[in-house]
Amino acid sequence: MSHEPGTARVSAELDHQLLEAKFAVPRPRPGAVSRARLVDAARASRRRVVGVTAPAGYGKSTLLAEWAARDDRPVAWVTLDRADDNPLPLLVVLASAFSRIDPRYPDLSEDMVGPDASALARAAPRLASALRTGTRPFLLVLDDLHEIRSPACHDVLGVVLAGVPTGSQLVAASRAEQPHLPRLRASGDALELTAVDLVLDVAGTERVFEASHVPVSREVAAAVTERTEGWPAGVYLASLVARHRDPRELPVTGADPYIADYLQRETFRRLPASMRRFLRRSAVLDTLSGPLCEVVTGEGSSRRLLRRLEASSLFLVPLDRSRELYRYHALFREFLLGELEDAEPGLADTLRVRAADWFEAHGSPEQAVEHLLATPEHDRCVRLVTRIVAANFQAGRITTVERWLHALGDDAVSGYPPLVVLAGYVAVYEGHTLEAERWGAVADAASFDGETVDGSASFASARAMFRALRCPDGPQRMIEDARLALGQEPVWSPWRDTALTLAGGALLLAGDVVGATRYLDDAVATARALRNADTLVFSQSLLAQLDMDHDRWDLAAERVLQALGAVAAHRMDDYATSALGYAAGARLALHRGDVDEARRRLTQGMRARALCTYAFPTLAVRVRLQLARASWSTGDVAAVRHLLREVDDVLLHRPALGSLVDEAHDLRKAFGTDERLPAHGSPGAPLTPAELRLLPYLQTHLTIREIGERLFVTRNTASSQVGSIYRKLGTTSRSGAVDRALAMGLLGS
Repeated sequence: MSHEPGTARVSAELDHQLLEAKFAVPRPRPGAVSRARLVDAARASRRRVVGVTAPAGYGKSTLLAEWAARDDRPVAWVTLDRADDNPLPLLVVLASAFSRIDPRYPDLSEDMVGPDASALARAAPRLASALRTGTRPFLLVLDDLHEIRSPACHDVLGVVLAGVPTGSQLVAASRAEQPHLPRLRASGDALELTAVDLVLDVAGTERVFEASHVPVSREVAAAVTERTEGWPAGVYLASLVARHRDPRELPVTGADPYIADYLQRETFRRLPASMRRFLRRSAVLDTLSGPLCEVVTGEGSSRRLLRRLEASSLFLVPLDRSRELYRYHALFREFLLGELEDAEPGLADTLRVRAADWFEAHGSPEQAVEHLLATPEHDRCVRLVTRIVAANFQAGRITTVERWLHALGDDAVSGYPPLVVLAGYVAVYEGHTLEAERWGAVADAASFDGETVDGSASFASARAMFRALRCPDGPQRMIEDARLALGQEPVWSPWRDTALTLAGGALLLAGDVVGATRYLDDAVATARALRNADTLVFSQSLLAQLDMDHDRWDLAAERVLQALGAVAAHRMDDYATSALGYAAGARLALHRGDVDEARRRLTQGMRARALCTYAFPTLAVRVRLQLARASWSTGDVAAVRHLLREVDDVLLHRPALGSLVDEAHDLRKAFGTDERLPAHGSPGAPLTPAELRLLPYLQTHLTIREIGERLFVTRNTASSQVGSIYRKLGTTSRSGAVDRALAMGLLGS
């Protein structure tokens, strides 16, 4: 799944260019009407959050760019797009922007990866904390916030907004209502600028016509202002048309999209045919560059054409200082796409496929996927996603993979069995038990003899590994599945370490410790060679537990160090497999007499266990048994009781887990039944996985009913869980629960 060195370099440079473009402050357009009065008033308000909300064509981005240029505070700029409409990718770009103005956090964006549950529970509080503790006031600018539609994104954004300190400001521009503004306005924390504030007066209209080199009298400027109702885009379009017609004859009335189309068409039809063709064809691209446009549009010298368009101020926005990347103004792009459909119906899909071809050839398959998703090329898109799932998974971009899978749809995924297996793995690691079971059933019933593109030796091998992980039929079948995969996956296979780890785990269930140790040692070596942190953590943690069982504490300590080092290095705090590493770390700390360290690791393990479900039953039970033993040693009998109850729940779904069933029985017998134990839900008892999933939402301003809707539970269930959280954390309010959870390490980093 790696590229040739030359291609990899091109890919890295391309991805870097595209990312840099998101953080570049747009250069002021020549002749743009100054919004200094509005900027100065917004700054003087000292409101932490400023919203600029208006339809397209009101100069929102122009205002933001002027503000950024006038502000003497460090400025972090983010231009959002549709790829950011996912909580963790959104947090990544916000953290990346902030890192540019605060050198204390050079790697902050790397903390924003992981399972979906990480976004609200760990990543958003981590970013909010970084903003809150900044060394100097800053300005954080979010342009095109309307691209963010997901309620989950607005949940995490609300947590981040709470971290903006006094003296700093976040300003966001959007075409749509900004959900956070009503609440912040009510508390005196927000200011909103709307279309009413952004309309042009007569002097502004004169300035626009002057920049278009069209002489205009005060009387004509007043007439155009009245007819356009001061709509900046209408005034600008009128100035372009007025190069060829008397502006008093223009039938302009307000911010009407039909009038916008008319004015743009008046401008558009006066361009040469080749330029019109270039404009409408290139409109399928979110970001334009010379080489990409040449391939997509079929027009040579595209770089020269782009610079000519920029010079003519024809709604082209440069995205970098080197003038290599551009985008069209949203209003103009919408018009061009309409022109494309009218002039060359059906061509848009062909153009997007060309763009995908270019990105894939230049080592950016993720960008290729984004273009293919909008075309009928479903089969190609499915295969491309299958090829890059593992790489994105290992990089912590699980939520990106989830978004692709949802965009493709269940039918497309089910139609390609190799992707079914990968969808199942994603569901397991996200803690989506029912979804994992469903994909497991689909995989078991499927047949596929084609060439695999996911790096596995065959579909049969990949399916066997996924079934072994789920262990629905007991240890013997798990051993058979793992050995089938081992027999097919060669030593260089990227799946070899997974097969070895599963084989080791299967032999442990059967009581063959010697054989299991051999496989797990090989798994560690292979995972290290493949740089597969997930299986490295899992295998080393299993081996560490075996070493501790046999009093090989020095060797166990080295394994725990490597496992937890990988967790930290790869930001795997909330991965299910990391819970086993935390449990091993707690046991080691207790052996050394370091109770504080043991309790810290226990807290981390208890938090990560929320994603350890019966979809990965051997992990779910092992984690809870190890956490229970360590909790017992610290005197936390309430935690032991809860963990044993959770073990029983897993065994209800997966009763045939071999030696783990015996271990659970032995621990329960040793622990005994003590009527003096705290009652369920009493102060000090651990939060259940369901309560851990709800806890992050207490940081938001969602109602209990809305929280229930986010979690797909009833309002009564959500209310009951909130009450239980309060009792267990010893508080009576949401803010108190959040503060306590942050202090305990149940939220944040």
